[in-house]
Amino acid sequence: MKIRDRIKELRRVPASQLRPNPRNWRVHPQNQRDALRGVLAEIGYADALLARELPDGSLELIDGHLRAETTPDQEVPVLVLDVDEQEAAKLLATLDPLAGMAETHEQVLAELLAEVTTESPALQAVWDELLAQHEAAAPDENHAAPPEVHLPEAFQVVVECRDEADQREVFERLTAEGRKCRLLTL
Repeated sequence: MKIRDRIKELRRVPASQLRPNPRNWRVHPQNQRDALRGVLAEIGYADALLARELPDGSLELIDGHLRAETTPDQEVPVLVLDVDEQEAAKLLATLDPLAGMAETHEQVLAELLAEVTTESPALQAVWDELLAQHEAAAPDENHAAPPEVHLPEAFQVVVECRDEADQREVFERLTAEGRKCRLLTL
């Protein structure tokens, strides 16, 4: 598969000149805004915003709305993409959900968070919450794992019914044919 490089150029642009995308569906709570301010204060810009050039020459954001809002007087790095309106919409609908699909390697996360420090209470709160979420989701080592259950191989068909009456009719028809059936409501 040949993959196109859609990055036209890297520009440094005053954030206040970037046009927010009217289709941006992400909202940013105060704790996220505060944590971003903390990381920007301690590290600075380490990632580029994404935008597309409009016919009038202005740049419309695809990704990086909060960074642009947070530092309107700052000149920010922007990757200008060669995408049309529909492709920009597809990226807008895809980038954050794809990143959110990543899973967590619990041990590596714990080791990483034990190493990093911050002076930002808001950023520290994000890390503390992240660690607490993953510790709560981790299996309790004091409880024995449930015994492994062996299930014999079985071949089944699941039939989706309109309603309970339809389910009953399908069940009765199949049992009349000699099929072994069970009723399930999911």
